[in-house]
Amino acid sequence: MSARAGKGKILLVDDSAPTLEVLQRNLVAEGYHVLTASDVAHAVEVLDTIKVDLVITDLKMPKVSGMDLVRHVRENFPDTGVMMITGYPSIEGAVQAIKTGAEEYLSKPFTDEELSAAVRRAFGNLEMHRRRASLRTQTPSVRYGLMGESEAMRKVLRAIGKAASTSATVLITGESGTGKELAARAIHYGSGRSSAPFVPVNCGGIPDGLLESELFGHVKGAFTGAAESRAGLFHAADGGTIFFDEVGETSASMQVKLLRVLENREICMVGSNRLRKVDVRILAATNRDLLAMVKKGGFRKDLFYRLNVITIALPPLRERGDDILLLGNHFASRFAAELGRPQPQFSERALAVFRSYDWPGNVRELENVVQRIVLMTDADRIDTPDLPELMRFSALRRTGLDRTLAQVEHEYISNVLASVGGNKSRAAEILGIDRKTLREKLRGTPERRASEGDSPES
Repeated sequence: MSARAGKGKILLVDDSAPTLEVLQRNLVAEGYHVLTASDVAHAVEVLDTIKVDLVITDLKMPKVSGMDLVRHVRENFPDTGVMMITGYPSIEGAVQAIKTGAEEYLSKPFTDEELSAAVRRAFGNLEMHRRRASLRTQTPSVRYGLMGESEAMRKVLRAIGKAASTSATVLITGESGTGKELAARAIHYGSGRSSAPFVPVNCGGIPDGLLESELFGHVKGAFTGAAESRAGLFHAADGGTIFFDEVGETSASMQVKLLRVLENREICMVGSNRLRKVDVRILAATNRDLLAMVKKGGFRKDLFYRLNVITIALPPLRERGDDILLLGNHFASRFAAELGRPQPQFSERALAVFRSYDWPGNVRELENVVQRIVLMTDADRIDTPDLPELMRFSALRRTGLDRTLAQVEHEYISNVLASVGGNKSRAAEILGIDRKTLREKLRGTPERRASEGDSPES
């Protein structure tokens, strides 16, 4: 057994010592705290003495199987996630593992990247379960992982609550980065299906030729390379919710297949003629105008109206007022805590830029910007020079109209100079003027004349 301080505590269970060694080494390199056990009995002893976040267990083991361990964890440690791995993949095994309580199911052999991605997803699901468990003690502004005090976000939260209380199909719209998947997860975990799987599908990230097999599964020999039968994502989501992110990216042929599922709740594995009923709630999201696509023939009209039973429109960040500052401070606190630092404070000038910037990448961009700032700035106060250059200059272009041209020009020049640490050559280059012109403009500012007693610059 070994351990290392990191971002989450994992218990690996496998009767193969070489497999344990490889998995342990890879996960420790990812920053996880890793414990190991060679059988289920040993794993139970560890669980009784040490609190872990995620159990990763082999399916086939002597005496007691990994499936029994999954049941034990689910019954006795509801706050612990479970992931199943096996060298004997089957449709029935995958479905049974997920129904028993495993968040993820990996078939051997798998790559380091596949392992890493599956562990991240498992921790993401675990975090959502924990959030849901603490909802009663949270204010409405931070429920479901969606933070905001603006009326626009309060409207969204009310709509999520209503959608969660129904079984209706929901279409979530909004620009990229507004939190559409968070809203979908909120609907699922607030519904009667919360104990069943939530399965997200990135329609734009899976090639069309592979999407059908990923969704519906395939039988052995269905196509070249199909050496074994494999369950699809609809099988995995049975009893729960499947979420089609960026559904507007699906092809015309896939739209037909999705329509059939919505109409009949039946699927057919690739290479098979057998129809199978599935109990799955469907949620979808898009950053495109599907109605406009329908009018142009780019999206099926009948599918659009099947998806558009309930619509929840997520507002862009630029329309959420002081939610920008609320989120900025939240992310700063989180990233500072991860680094073991005190939370840095934003200056009023920096906050003014935050307010005036358009945030085309929405909440995702804000999170990334704050993370970069916290990582790259050692000071306990964040000022405008610490902000990304593009962000500063974009915000400056949104200067109000109640000031004179001279005032606007002076502020712009001052900010450009501050952003380059007072380097006049670089500032002149950015401003598109020569150094002489820059000197004249600086000499003409009231602040400069007062500091130099109206004497010309040397």
